[in-house]
Amino acid sequence: MSLAPDPVPRPLDSLAERGESDAPALVLRGHTLSYAGLRERVALLAGWLASRAEPGDRVASWAAKGELTCLLPLAAARAGLVHVPINPLLKHAQAAHILADSGAVLLAGTASRLKSFESGDIPEACELFEEGEAWAKAEALAAPLPASTRDPQELAAILYTSGSTGLPKGVMLSHANMWLGAASVAHYLALAPDDVTLSVLPLSFDYGQSQLLSTWYAGGSVVPLDYLFARDVAKACARHGVTTLAAVPPLWLQLTETEWSDEATRSMRRLTNSGGALTVDLVRDLRALFPAALLFPMYGLTEAFRSTYLDPGLVDQHPTSMGTAIPFAEILVIDDAGNPAAPGEEGELVHCGPLVAQGYWQDARRTAERFKPAPAASTYGGMAVWSGDRVRRDGDGLLYFVGRRDAMIKSAGNRISPQEIEDAALTTGLVAEAVALGVPDERLGQAVHLVVRAPATGVQDNDSLSRALAKELPNFMQPHAIHWRESMPTNPNGKLDRAALARELGA
Repeated sequence: MSLAPDPVPRPLDSLAERGESDAPALVLRGHTLSYAGLRERVALLAGWLASRAEPGDRVASWAAKGELTCLLPLAAARAGLVHVPINPLLKHAQAAHILADSGAVLLAGTASRLKSFESGDIPEACELFEEGEAWAKAEALAAPLPASTRDPQELAAILYTSGSTGLPKGVMLSHANMWLGAASVAHYLALAPDDVTLSVLPLSFDYGQSQLLSTWYAGGSVVPLDYLFARDVAKACARHGVTTLAAVPPLWLQLTETEWSDEATRSMRRLTNSGGALTVDLVRDLRALFPAALLFPMYGLTEAFRSTYLDPGLVDQHPTSMGTAIPFAEILVIDDAGNPAAPGEEGELVHCGPLVAQGYWQDARRTAERFKPAPAASTYGGMAVWSGDRVRRDGDGLLYFVGRRDAMIKSAGNRISPQEIEDAALTTGLVAEAVALGVPDERLGQAVHLVVRAPATGVQDNDSLSRALAKELPNFMQPHAIHWRESMPTNPNGKLDRAALARELGA
């Protein structure tokens, strides 16, 4: 591999052109698409999309992993549209918010998910298509689009991510953001055309998208998997000769506790982790389970795709380090005075360079809070992502995570907005006040705890509240514990005292 990946961005759909025509690109349940087949199907899907929407329109998907969800990122980009993937674990209310906020004109999804919508959920201008129907119409249209020559700075995708307050916000990613992200990851992971990536993370996550796009950049093949149990992952690794596996710490913990055959582990070349730090014990267990595989701890932001990785050769000596900047990223540690922090000094992680997203969709206020001019010390300049994460850099240049400024709950690799859980609880009418907190948990990183007070005329009805939340929130947002209080603490300003509750629960 060259000393540095190609820094020239290209239209995202040209990733379909990277592999040899007869090489496998996408291994589906019933069949395998070669790169020639991938190009044909992307062209066909792009042609149908172009017949249904105008350039710049948003098209959404809400389905499990399959041919449609894997090809839409490239097909929408080829048609000049903006792809909005919706996490298949979300419920109708969250999906409805994303459709309305993005202004999507088309949603393709599984029949069961489309049927879950309630009255008023679907924007008037949005057409719904079951995924099989979408393919049938694309094949009937038979008007494939050739590879595009689009400006790489055009908007290609909006990925919705939860903040510490409010509903999910859409991060705007250009062709260049995604192309260079794929090039960067493929380079530092040393992906090759004979690599097989098992895609277990949701494609609505930037980390999940990375599995797909970086593998295709390298000309390798992807095996999408929606698993129920950790043993499903081990079986898929054996069946497909998987060489690359990406996961978040809670899943790694489950995988180390399941049984692996020699056939499942011997082909593995690399393991990648993000969405939370690996513990020393987990590193040891992964080493024992996959002795020949390289382990890549990583840190990322949806707002900048990926920021750092730790060289596998340094993992044993520095297991808690975030590593150093990935290709095309400049990572600065800025102190409270706005200057580069000295080695060992805590500061804010600021990400500069061409991987920085274009901001939050139709949200100038929150964009201005997070996307600001790069510090004077930046060699890239332009706009930077001020992460809000506190880090320090040691004398050798390795970064270490210190903490977060915001109240985000990070559970099983999911970034969860406390306010979204609180709003759902209040909407039930069973509680008068609610505070959601993340409490340290060995398996999840953080477990969701909900502290509530019943209305003056109400009762502490735990079962009814749990049932109501199960209807409105996805599983990963469900509280692991509900704590009822006769009264809630307040601070001197009369606001609910989250800090006091956090101390009480050990959050």
